[in-house]
Amino acid sequence: MKHAEILHRCFRCGYCKLPGNYTDFNCPAYAAFRFETYSPGGRMWLLRAWLENRLEPSRRFQEILFACTACRNCVEQCALPKIKDELLAAFTAGKEKLVEEGRVPPAVRDCLTKIQQYGNPYGLSRKKRTDWAADINVDLFAGHDYLFFPGDVGAFDSRGQEMARSVATLLRHLGISFGILGEKEVSDGNEANAMGESALFQMLAEENSRQFQELNVKKIIALSPHGFNALKNDYPALGSDCQVFHYTQIVAAHVGRLSFPEVQPPMRVTYHDPCYLGRHNWEYGAARMVLAALPGVELQEMDRSMGDALCCGGGGGNLFTDVIGNGPESPARARAAEALDTGADILAVSCPSCAVMLADAVKTNNMDDRIQVKDISEIVHARLNSSFPVGE
Repeated sequence: MKHAEILHRCFRCGYCKLPGNYTDFNCPAYAAFRFETYSPGGRMWLLRAWLENRLEPSRRFQEILFACTACRNCVEQCALPKIKDELLAAFTAGKEKLVEEGRVPPAVRDCLTKIQQYGNPYGLSRKKRTDWAADINVDLFAGHDYLFFPGDVGAFDSRGQEMARSVATLLRHLGISFGILGEKEVSDGNEANAMGESALFQMLAEENSRQFQELNVKKIIALSPHGFNALKNDYPALGSDCQVFHYTQIVAAHVGRLSFPEVQPPMRVTYHDPCYLGRHNWEYGAARMVLAALPGVELQEMDRSMGDALCCGGGGGNLFTDVIGNGPESPARARAAEALDTGADILAVSCPSCAVMLADAVKTNNMDDRIQVKDISEIVHARLNSSFPVGE
């Protein structure tokens, strides 16, 4: 197994479970289950025991590994600089070995099978990939300045589709020239890669990259931080040379073009940093720059923010496999409660996966009447005071 040489070096100090300010447990799986085996240090010892043939990869063992959301909190907080950068890679390598041996939880197996057969984890036809854009007449890419990449959640999940329409409408209002791949797009592969299916990831990335090259795509705007991460950091090794941006970076660069009504009702907002935008790519400023430009908006940070933000629990394929589950201690429910404690009216997100996870958590926590989950672009639309409706 790759990175096996670091497993014996963990002495389980426990910093990997915590945020930098030590306010609470910050490893999503450990916070949900409170067993040491679900912590990064516990996984290190379990992997070592497995490789040394001291335990069998039982169903519980599999679930422990696949409960990792790839949030990188452990990488941020590990006290051992010579191994910290390899922690997440080691956990992914463990998943890869399980995938190779066909020993994965049924939900993981089913998710990977759908991606392989349909090009998306929903198991839906490619013909439905443009349904989100049916009412707003988005062009297919043909020499535009940017390719807009909505990804799987933006294309197929109802909440993700709302975000995709909102962002596309805002980009158009800002005068950004963009088109989409439409039915030619397949999953960006980030979740397959995080679940240890590296061969499937390579197949998906090569198919998308081939489309980029054939269409002469030079710049990409990703809706999802997950797609942003894969397109920016993993695709170049497979031949893609596109510049990749998250949509908040584009909006932040052009928000000065917007004219807002001078008198606006106050709006208190707290912002949830998505792991694949934050800890994976160190982008903490763009969304906050947009919020700061909106009249009447007051940003109230949560105790855990930026590099210390608690993951919503949807990464590492968990949005689709639900290995962590939706119990009282689930990361999404804990994060929703933390947002409510700020006194904010709006929990702002910039990731469709986070939007799905946190909106469900707000509903489960019976907080619907006290706080709403809104995407950054939707908040911009609201501050524009309906000067143009989403979908126009």
